[in-house]
Amino acid sequence: MPVLTHPTTDELQLTSVMAALSDPARIAIVRALAAQGEMACGTLDLDVSNATRSHHFRVLREAGLTQTRPEGTHRYVSLRRECMDERFPGLLDAVLAAAG
Repeated sequence: MPVLTHPTTDELQLTSVMAALSDPARIAIVRALAAQGEMACGTLDLDVSNATRSHHFRVLREAGLTQTRPEGTHRYVSLRRECMDERFPGLLDAVLAAAG
């Protein structure tokens, strides 16, 4: 399994975060993670192909919004709420409120 990289808090870029949040499927993922906490990638019903699902999770991880933790053959994803709130205070709250 390839090593997954995650940007540090200081490396988070507002343009990357906003681009990642520009897709309704990725907003749905962020909302689910905010509400439920860590979850396996395949447990969220997105009504998209597996390749598209993987793409959305990769975009969120590379932008720094999520943390992916491999365990065996599964990958568990969580929202990096603390990092986001430290770097961009109030942004996630505003996005989640607007999306809800």
